Amino acid sequence: MFCFWWNLSDAFFHFLYFIFPIHSIFLTSQKFILMRKILFGVIITLSILLFVKYCEDKQSKGKELLNSSTLIQEQIEQVGKLVVTEGHFSEVFNYENSKEVFGDYFTSEKKALVVVNADVSIAYDLSKIEFELDEASKALKIISIPEEEIKVSPDLEYYDIQSDFFNPFEADDYNKIKNTVKESLLKRIEASDLKTNAKNRLISELSKFYILTNSLGWTLQYNESPITKPEDLQLLKL
Repeated sequence: MFCFWWNLSDAFFHFLYFIFPIHSIFLTSQKFILMRKILFGVIITLSILLFVKYCEDKQSKGKELLNSSTLIQEQIEQVGKLVVTEGHFSEVFNYENSKEVFGDYFTSEKKALVVVNADVSIAYDLSKIEFELDEASKALKIISIPEEEIKVSPDLEYYDIQSDFFNPFEADDYNKIKNTVKESLLKRIEASDLKTNAKNRLISELSKFYILTNSLGWTLQYNESPITKPEDLQLLKL
C-alpha cells in the first residue's frame, strides 16, 4: 500500500514535469522532494479519513439493523395477549327423559325446564405466534398463527323439575343437559358473527406489525406471501 501511494505521487510529479518543462530544474531540486513528501502525506491522510468514515458507516448500519430487530421483537411481545371477542346467549331448554318400567306396561318420565344464560369468548393467544426475523432480507416472517380458542361459560337455572321414584333426576341427567346445552351454543356461535369479529380484532393486531415493519424499511410475510398493503391482511387464510 505504501509503494502504491508513493508511485502515485511520483507519477503526479512526472506529469507536472511533462506539463511544465521549464521548471524541470526546480522540480528536481530539494523542494521537489519536499513537495512530493507533503503530497504523499496528504494522500495518506485522506485515505485514512476515508477508511475511518467507511468503518463508521458500516458500524452504524449494523447498529441500525440490530435496533430494528430488537424493536420488532419487543413489539411482538407487547401484543402477545389474548385478542378477545365476547358475546352473551340466552335460551330456554326443555329436557325430557322416559324410562320403561316392568316391560312395556309402564313408562316413567322425568323432565325439566332449563333457562340458559351463557357468556362466550373467542380469543387468539398471540403469545403463541411463530415468527422468524430475517435480518439479511429485512423481513418479518410469520410462520403460523394459533387457532381461535372458544370458551363457553353457561349458567343453568332449573325450573319445573318433574320425576318419580322409578326415574329420578341423577347426576348423569345434569351432565347430559350441560353437554346438550354446550353443543347447542356452539352451533349458535357458528351461525353468529362472533368469529368474524374475533378475526377482525386479530387483523387489527397484525396490522401493527405491518405498520412497524413498513416504517423501518422491512417487509411483512405470512406463509411466504408478502404483505404489501394493509388490505392483504383481510385475505389471510387463518
